Amino acid sequence: MAQKSMMVVQQRTGLPWDDLKLVFAIGTAGTLSGGARRLGIDHSTAFRRLGALEARLGVRLFDRARDGYAATPAGEAIIREAARFDGVVEALERKLAGEDLRPSGTVRVTTTDTLLGVLAPELARFRTTHPGITVDLVVANAFLSLTKRDADVAIRPAAEVPENLTGRRLAGIATALYAGHDFRLADRRSLANENWIGLDETLSHLGSARWMAAEVAPERIVARADTLMAAHALAREGVGIAALPCYLADPDPRLKRLSPPIDAMSSSIWLLTHPDLKRVARIRAFLDFIATALTAHRRAFEGRPVKASG
Repeated sequence: MAQKSMMVVQQRTGLPWDDLKLVFAIGTAGTLSGGARRLGIDHSTAFRRLGALEARLGVRLFDRARDGYAATPAGEAIIREAARFDGVVEALERKLAGEDLRPSGTVRVTTTDTLLGVLAPELARFRTTHPGITVDLVVANAFLSLTKRDADVAIRPAAEVPENLTGRRLAGIATALYAGHDFRLADRRSLANENWIGLDETLSHLGSARWMAAEVAPERIVARADTLMAAHALAREGVGIAALPCYLADPDPRLKRLSPPIDAMSSSIWLLTHPDLKRVARIRAFLDFIATALTAHRRAFEGRPVKASG
């Protein structure tokens, strides 16, 4: 069915499917670099292929602007045709990938910047254990689409996960209040009268953002951050109190914890993939390794004292 669909769309447009995918990816992403990432190619290759396609067709497909690529009427026509068959072809690609039984190749992994400190050493150990597998790491605080193969595996905090993905919950994630190590409470009755580091609207979905909106007066917010890593950096410099994941803040000697974990801010760490990919040998090897490795950090994720080794 998928192969027949690719033949039909090529007959309708006169274009190979690879060219249609290129135009569709750029149009969907809105930028050349974004389209290149979707296809797993570099920027220069995408630029060269688009230029050759436009030259062959004798028509411009995108208008170039500082803020991205906007499809021309000709480009929009190709994007509409490609969109009709995109889901069918992606399903075929995932099924073919699922038949790959070799523990080698590339696994594209997306995670958040807050998890890098924990994850990077484990990725190094994975590389030693599975030298035939290359990890393509994408750090993005927004969910990438595993359905569209923006990534094969996602490792990230979330309260819930999309229904079309499969995976496992590795641990709870505790969040507490932190300030610089030399913080002194000005008002012994309440932290509410101290200076606070708020979160940008892009993080309004976080439990910590909702808690601060309910518990902290707007006039006490002296700074805002659009990532938790930015809030962490501001807190350690003494700018104000921040709500931070315990696994990120507890190891930092320049921070002090001001509260126990707050239930309203809690979430979970999930290891996710698309159902069609979970039996691919390289992805199965990665999932099994990382699940075991990160579960060993459960105490840190849940904000409990880490037992000394030895």
